[in-house]
Amino acid sequence: METEERQRFFNSDREPEPSEIETLLGKDASRRFHCLDTFLKSGYDALRELKFPFGSHYGWSYKYSSKGKMLCYVFFEKDAVTVTVTIGKGDLPKLEKQLPQLLPRTRQLWENRYPCGDGGWIHYRVLSDDELQDVIKLICIKKKPKASVPA
Repeated sequence: METEERQRFFNSDREPEPSEIETLLGKDASRRFHCLDTFLKSGYDALRELKFPFGSHYGWSYKYSSKGKMLCYVFFEKDAVTVTVTIGKGDLPKLEKQLPQLLPRTRQLWENRYPCGDGGWIHYRVLSDDELQDVIKLICIKKKPKASVPA
């Protein structure tokens, strides 16, 4: 593990062990991560893969996908997770409808998103349970979970 602005696992030659991930996350972030992980697995039967997706500025993450559709990436940090979510053109009407009910921080992240076509990417550093709920709402906009799973 190397140190940058935020501590993450930046060495592409060595996959982090689950115990190392837990230690880096710390108690609160680990609890939030497990909540998100449980939601993704139960709501989407999501496949979780350890990846080094975007190079040395991002580090290791879990990629979650469901039936070939990428749901999000979850990057491990000291005392936090950063969730990367894309919203495509087809999902913009659903997002625009829900945006007023989301946290001011979520709205700001969307306004300052990395553009991709008509939609974009946001990198959401989750530091509270309310922020985690907004991340879950964004994922639900992207793909509706199974009916039996609360968002």
